[in-house]
Amino acid sequence: MSGVASVAAHPHRTEEPPLSSHLPAQARGSSVPFDDRGLARFNTLPAELAEAVLLQCCGSPRWAQQVAAHRPYPDAGALRAAADEASYDLSDSDLVGALAEEPPAELADGAPYAARLALDAARAEYERTFGHPFVVCLDGHPPEERAGQLMAAIRRRMGLEVEEERAISAEELRRLALARLADLTDRLASCEGVSGAESGRFARAG
Repeated sequence: MSGVASVAAHPHRTEEPPLSSHLPAQARGSSVPFDDRGLARFNTLPAELAEAVLLQCCGSPRWAQQVAAHRPYPDAGALRAAADEASYDLSDSDLVGALAEEPPAELADGAPYAARLALDAARAEYERTFGHPFVVCLDGHPPEERAGQLMAAIRRRMGLEVEEERAISAEELRRLALARLADLTDRLASCEGVSGAESGRFARAG
């Protein structure tokens, strides 16, 4: 799967545009660095809200609970390490659930109609074969490379055995979670506060 924090209620919180209730798109574009202010705010979120925002990074409740439970993090490196450890600790059922929550890989706005049709067909064939959405992390790839990278990755991985592809999907999910965590600290740094009532702005769908 070109892919992202006290944050209790704040009397002077600046209004922010609504955030999607879905997992962010599979990472694309250049990497976003972890924001120290966002990390500090993430450290002070109530546990339930922290888990809700973490579910935007990875759709596994176990992953979100584990990362939230190890706060406070002294720096971005510690958060990355905890996120990696939580990714590696996912059981088969956790991984299946997280993969099922992934949004489909999409082309950039303005992509040719023929390219969209080809991608839709390739994704459908992939899901029939492996039983879950195609997941790839394109963090660091510019938009103009997105269509080619997506199609090449799907074609390459369609020929793999189920267990081999599951392992690759788990690694792509781990990379996506890290990219989304960086985006999350950036978004949280731009907020002066996030109340429990607003947690739906961050929670994943479903």
